[in-house]
Amino acid sequence: MGRGSYTAADWNKLKNSRNLSNARDEKEIFKSRTCDPRFDPKFIQNREARDSEDHPESLPIIIGLDVTASMGYLADKVAKESLNETMMKLYSTNAVKDPALMFAAYGDANDQYPLQVTQFESDIRIAEQLLDLWLENGGRGMVLLNLLWYFAAKHTLLDNYEKRHKKGFIFTIGDDADCRNDSEYKVLTTLYPGILGEKVEMTVPEMLSAAEEKFEVFHLFLSDTLVKAPRIVKLLPGHTMVIRTDEIDNIPELIISTIQMTNGMSMDDALKQWPEMKQPVLRRALNELNLKNEKGLVF
Repeated sequence: MGRGSYTAADWNKLKNSRNLSNARDEKEIFKSRTCDPRFDPKFIQNREARDSEDHPESLPIIIGLDVTASMGYLADKVAKESLNETMMKLYSTNAVKDPALMFAAYGDANDQYPLQVTQFESDIRIAEQLLDLWLENGGRGMVLLNLLWYFAAKHTLLDNYEKRHKKGFIFTIGDDADCRNDSEYKVLTTLYPGILGEKVEMTVPEMLSAAEEKFEVFHLFLSDTLVKAPRIVKLLPGHTMVIRTDEIDNIPELIISTIQMTNGMSMDDALKQWPEMKQPVLRRALNELNLKNEKGLVF
């Protein structure tokens, strides 16, 4: 996957055909009422991000969205605005030459489908598949973003990693993440065959470690306040950013700046490409990262 290019014209055409206006709520935008088998990990052997004539140096980027009840506004915001802004700014800043995006929807241990995953795409199919995900809106127990880490580690085939020995990126975004100790998580292994279609013997930290072999892994924690979520911060130190729920307009810039800084750009250079009014929020969130460039310098 990953052929073609993302264009503003294609986005406007899709936006009009799906009537993606601010007047419509998430149930009108996301019309699926069950999980499409195309996105059910039980039926997916691998997702592939391959090089092509259009994109000879594909870079896989996975964006995972918490779709539990408290986070319905997030997918709605991403579908209407953030996805298009992210793609257009990726190209305009030259942050990524050949992006291949995959969306994931992760939910609760009690959900029917705690994980859904799209294909890696580089054109308008990114948005089309995002809109076809089911927003189950559960949230009665444990939020399992670790399922996405496992899937990314074990069920992705990436030219960027296999040919160039470089990592892709995972950004999960949500207001909860159940990252407790190993012994508590071993109980959940009984759930995985029904969700993933296979037996899983790994603990949560092991899933994260496996994902980090192929991806730089980050989490954007959304909160009504700026109090950090201790569980996810403890598991992803230096790779977790906290922003308020009223600051989600900054998600595209945070994703792009994080990629640029991981690749060696200074924070000051990353910030100066954005409007001045956005810079204080971005600086505060990016200050929580602990990144090193190829020379070992920390930003």
